[in-house]
Amino acid sequence: MTAAIFRGKRRRAAAAVGAVTFGLVALSACDKPTPLATVTVGSTTVTAEACAYNDGEAVDTEKVAPCLKDAGKTVKASMEDKVRFGVDPKIADEGWSLFINGQPAEQEPNKKTYRTIPASAFFSAGQGAAVKKTQISIVETTTGKALGVWNFTLERDS
Repeated sequence: MTAAIFRGKRRRAAAAVGAVTFGLVALSACDKPTPLATVTVGSTTVTAEACAYNDGEAVDTEKVAPCLKDAGKTVKASMEDKVRFGVDPKIADEGWSLFINGQPAEQEPNKKTYRTIPASAFFSAGQGAAVKKTQISIVETTTGKALGVWNFTLERDS
């Protein structure tokens, strides 16, 4: 009778060791997720992973240029809304800038995790004309090099 109990314990122990081993192998195969960037307008929040990211290292220019043209996720806003940008603290530590339609919109990188800009700033094309869509990129930067790019499209809600 004791032999049957002993075999059951061995089987359970072997199953436990197998499960732990499988779990470790599965975890080692996973990619580390990129930090997230978020755009909020009213009660609508859109979160995106990076289009280009190299775990805190500079991303090749050949990868950044096409990424700045990517539309990303879309969020709608009216001219009166406020657009709230939020970034992971890891992005804020290095600094980040907004790019509008692939062009830098700021002189110095921002080191805060959150900021608010009126939506009307993204929909004016100059000379009184208003645009329907604007592609916005959040670019993590350090010493003139891009470390990551997150894309969103801001669409005017009529």
